[in-house]
Amino acid sequence: MKDPMSINARLREAREAAGLSQGQVAKKLDLHRPTITEIEAGRRKVSGEEIALFAQIYGVSSSWIVDGVDENDPGNQKILMAARELSKMTDADLDRLMKMLNMLRGSEGP
Repeated sequence: MKDPMSINARLREAREAAGLSQGQVAKKLDLHRPTITEIEAGRRKVSGEEIALFAQIYGVSSSWIVDGVDENDPGNQKILMAARELSKMTDADLDRLMKMLNMLRGSEGP
């Protein structure tokens, strides 16, 4: 199933999930920061070569950037993004999150 989100929105989502600023991405791609802003705002088209570079930097597949579908595992990209966010949390926050998840599932767990 194709993701209705646009390429520019997926690029922004992947950049944020990777924990990178527009400036950091621009530097890695040897572009100016406003160029990244224009791309994410949908005011500048992105070449296939650029999509491949973004995918490599963000750790996602090119197919996910283009159409929201990963041919290997459609749910994998969101799981990877969630894992990146979880890795930024403190142990105390992770413990609270696990308790909340257990309550939502109706179990107490450890």
